[in-house]
Amino acid sequence: MLGLSWMHILVLLAAGLFVLGPERLPQAAAWLGKTVRQLRQFTQNAQRQLREEMGPEFEEFRRPLEDLRQLRNFDPRRAITQHLFDGETDPLGLAGGATRQGNGAPVKPPPIDPDAT
Repeated sequence: MLGLSWMHILVLLAAGLFVLGPERLPQAAAWLGKTVRQLRQFTQNAQRQLREEMGPEFEEFRRPLEDLRQLRNFDPRRAITQHLFDGETDPLGLAGGATRQGNGAPVKPPPIDPDAT
């Protein structure tokens, strides 16, 4: 939602109430909602029209944008783990709260050897 938290939304609503007053705030909110829906519909229609006209070339232009979007969500720890363990995000099987071995004993991390480096 455009990177807005609930606190930001509450501040914007309070500012709108102060600036517009309680009489005009519902009308302004309805206008804003209608405008956002129209803009969303416009962008969806434009994207669909581009996809129809360009055909397969449209996906070629979209790939770099998807790569940039993935870079924005880049997590170095996850990338290193996936690289080292061939794509496994949980090499020890500890996801989902699995903290016990098959015999019921807790899973202990391997000891750190200071002479190993």
